[in-house]
Amino acid sequence: MIIPFFIPNGGCPHRCIFCNPERTAGPQPERISAAHFEERVQAHLRSARRRPENAEVAFYGGNFTGLARAEQIRLLEYAGRFIRKSLIHSVRISTRPDHIDGEGLSILKAYGVRTVEIGAQSMVDGILQAAGRGHSTADVERAVGRIQREGLRAGVHLMAGLPGERRGDFEYSVERVIGLRPDMVRIHPTLVLAGTPLAERYRDGNYEPLGLPEALGRCKYALRRFAEAGIPVIRVGLQSTPEIEKPGSILAGPYHPAFRSIVESSLFLDMAVSVLSAHFVCGRQVVLTSAPGDESRLRGQRNENVVSLKRRFGLAELAIAADPGQAKGTLRVAVCG
Repeated sequence: MIIPFFIPNGGCPHRCIFCNPERTAGPQPERISAAHFEERVQAHLRSARRRPENAEVAFYGGNFTGLARAEQIRLLEYAGRFIRKSLIHSVRISTRPDHIDGEGLSILKAYGVRTVEIGAQSMVDGILQAAGRGHSTADVERAVGRIQREGLRAGVHLMAGLPGERRGDFEYSVERVIGLRPDMVRIHPTLVLAGTPLAERYRDGNYEPLGLPEALGRCKYALRRFAEAGIPVIRVGLQSTPEIEKPGSILAGPYHPAFRSIVESSLFLDMAVSVLSAHFVCGRQVVLTSAPGDESRLRGQRNENVVSLKRRFGLAELAIAADPGQAKGTLRVAVCG
């Protein structure tokens, strides 16, 4: 269980062209008070059917290590009260790569932080400059190294479709991140949010967001490569919230409330095509078997993959089965008749 707190633009030295935390996180208190913190944590803990073993408090939406040191400690001490009572396990924060130093990491660790997520967004310096990030790829490399040397878990955020980014740039960023060996990754297609500098560029005709098919293609590449490297991808796509779903919040871009699901379904479709192409299956009955957790991804939304495969290969019948003994992310084919 992650119990999120948002500090919109807190500690940020400037504003990135794509950022509007009010749209992504919704209304937030100007200052997180002790009472608000306790009420929110307790509400999350009460909502759990059973006591969570590894509950985390997370500070998102800003540059946590850019906050004044006293403010960081104030917020971390709120979490510390729950850690000492064994009600939560640890804290995670999101921050900028150019605001990481040894002393700050030691303080974070002392107050129960176990995961530091870095907003890299790209590993191409020209793309970072165009996005107004104000940091370099070298900052990302140094930050991930420092975090892990301190014994903390490092996460890296990447965005697909930033201004000026070509597909090759994004794939290059994926490979550079793999080389850093972070403990986890998040991937977000770039969206044009209302009230951002990117929205002005879009209206002026100076930015064209990715279409959904291209965003799917880039994120499929990333998911496949991170899986091959053994690096977990803990989120793909912007989380759906009431604020995001309001008309006018997203002006353009490849938004889908189940974006990860359609990316993974597309990956399984590719896998199934590859497996079936190795057999003579036209006019025959076929059974594709996956791990139980992969069955819905293999079927696709509204059984789209099943329909597509039957049509493409001229199958008499296609059944989908689940086998607990099947490795996750793999398929087995049986051809009958």
